[in-house]
Amino acid sequence: MFLYGFHPIREALRHRPQEVVRVLVSAARVGARRQEIEEACARHRVALEVVAERELSAIAGRAHNGFAAEVRPSAAADRAGGDPELVVLLEDVQDPRNLGALLRVCEGAGVGAVILRDRGSAPIAATVAKTSAGAAEWLPIERVPNSAIEIERRKKDGFWVYGTDPAGDAPWDVDLTGKVVLCFGGEEKGLRARTRQLCDRTIGLPMRGRVDSLNIATAAAAILYEAVRQRRKLRE
Repeated sequence: MFLYGFHPIREALRHRPQEVVRVLVSAARVGARRQEIEEACARHRVALEVVAERELSAIAGRAHNGFAAEVRPSAAADRAGGDPELVVLLEDVQDPRNLGALLRVCEGAGVGAVILRDRGSAPIAATVAKTSAGAAEWLPIERVPNSAIEIERRKKDGFWVYGTDPAGDAPWDVDLTGKVVLCFGGEEKGLRARTRQLCDRTIGLPMRGRVDSLNIATAAAAILYEAVRQRRKLRE
């Protein structure tokens, strides 16, 4: 697998340098970011190759920003570090940029794990990693074949499961402390019907302007940070 872009590669070198096979840098790329990557490669004894811009584009496309890295897959267990009682389930998020943005929000909010419904979801590939600005390197991400089975399993472990829906209750009117799974649906149809049925309650954001919805990552950020606020207040 190849990562591309400065942030994903820097995070891979910080978090799992033993899994970085080699780093490619465009000969046209100069400045502090190139120096930082070169120093990290030297520190961790990772092979670094300076290549022509066209060669890098052939591997990573035009959005590489001068950097690409060949990496081995990382075990999710090595990434744990967030709140294990705050879990996000994502269904049918098909746009890799949306998925990357969602992962960035989840990592920033300290989510303990992200569960992806395997079918219908964008793969965790280079575009997702780049859009997540390195967050995909730090999050435990689990792909599951069936959301309903996973939700039922989490409920048996004592989790409350909340789905998102425009007509749902405002997040500040819902208790988001304790063991919580927040379910976010895809760009086109939202949550699947069976997933919605299994949720204990639905959460929505009241829209007070003239647009009737928010981008999925923006909506997720608002809800997740309300959960963070409540959980922090409980500890004070």
